[in-house]
Amino acid sequence: MIDINLIRTNPDLVKENIKKKFQDKKLPLVDEVIELDAKKRALQSEGDNLRAMRNTLSKQIGGLMKEKKIEEANAVKAQVSRNNLRIDEIAKEQEEIEAKLKKDMMSIPNIIAPEVPVGRDDSENVDREHFLEAKVPDFEIPYHTDILERLAGIDIESARRTSGQGFYYLTGDVARLHSAVLAYARDFMIGKGFTYCIPPFMIRSDVVSGVMSFEEMDGMMYKIEGEDLYLIGTSEHSMIGRFMNTILDEKQLPLTLTSYSPCFRKEKGAHGIEERGIYRIHQLEKQEMIVVCKPEESCEWFEKLYHYTIELFVSMGIPVRALECCSGDLADLKYRSVDVEAWSPRQKKYFEVGSCSNLTDAQARRLGIRYKTDKGNVFAHTLNNTVVAPPRMLIAFVENHLQADGSVEIPEVLWPYMGGTKVIVPKR
Repeated sequence: MIDINLIRTNPDLVKENIKKKFQDKKLPLVDEVIELDAKKRALQSEGDNLRAMRNTLSKQIGGLMKEKKIEEANAVKAQVSRNNLRIDEIAKEQEEIEAKLKKDMMSIPNIIAPEVPVGRDDSENVDREHFLEAKVPDFEIPYHTDILERLAGIDIESARRTSGQGFYYLTGDVARLHSAVLAYARDFMIGKGFTYCIPPFMIRSDVVSGVMSFEEMDGMMYKIEGEDLYLIGTSEHSMIGRFMNTILDEKQLPLTLTSYSPCFRKEKGAHGIEERGIYRIHQLEKQEMIVVCKPEESCEWFEKLYHYTIELFVSMGIPVRALECCSGDLADLKYRSVDVEAWSPRQKKYFEVGSCSNLTDAQARRLGIRYKTDKGNVFAHTLNNTVVAPPRMLIAFVENHLQADGSVEIPEVLWPYMGGTKVIVPKR
């Protein structure tokens, strides 16, 4: 949610930003917000005047009663009653206007960064940087589930019987590899000075609406029937929600946190052959990084965060690239976003394994996250980034470390987490 003062003072900038995101249907919201805001302030002024008048008239009543001017006192009382009725009407009107105003404000997208390329969708994202050489071996690389099955590491058929489409069992060395990568990612971020957290895996609706747009909520979140609780789609949701309606001490900032959680997602829509297997599933585990900082620090932190993910993947010998998300691919709360994509030697292309976002103060305004300064309370900036998200990361891992004999080599950084295992050999 952007600052309403920006809409008041520079509506053309807000409209131009909406056009850059190809959301022209939202253009009328800007004028509607201006109109609603004017009504709200007029009602507030009228209400304040009536309350002040009521105080004055109430004092007059006492004086008139002392002077035995009963008829005049009753006339003033009648005026007070009329004023009270109008004050009640104003309160009701204000409540309705504020609800509509909030809904409109939460639908208007955050202002995007100057660096963001203008484009309609992810096909117009811009390639920024590459890390490690993207290689294609001289032997055929099977589909990732075929590789994992030969390693006796996955059972999708049984998961279909127990849970349906979009679930899996990981077993044996592959399951251990999955956990090893998460443990390594946790320690990697702790080594960067981040505080490790395990958050609640369910959150209330007021947190959900604070951390994401209505469209995202509908497309991602599972609701717990009969309760005001949602399963988290990423630990960022509950991690940022932790600071809802709080005023932080300026000395606490920046808050740098890394969190582990399972994640649950609807993943609506049909997907192509490359998104079967464990690419798009309803349940995953993830190591995340979250930063709450001062406004002047968020751009620097943004660069740091996605480079941490790149450093992690490079340390595991997986080639990656950074992709600047274009305006049409940015979620409404995002100021800027970079996707980290890993190389798939089987497909001979990159695919997304993480996303880093700077939301400036958009989330903080929705959730009421501020910090105290000598000049008053200021909205903080929030950022989030995927450290690593198995099992999708496993696709890149097994493809890039697959050997001609079907075995998968384990990079040295993971040996301690694999009990010294240096290679996973086929069982089938």
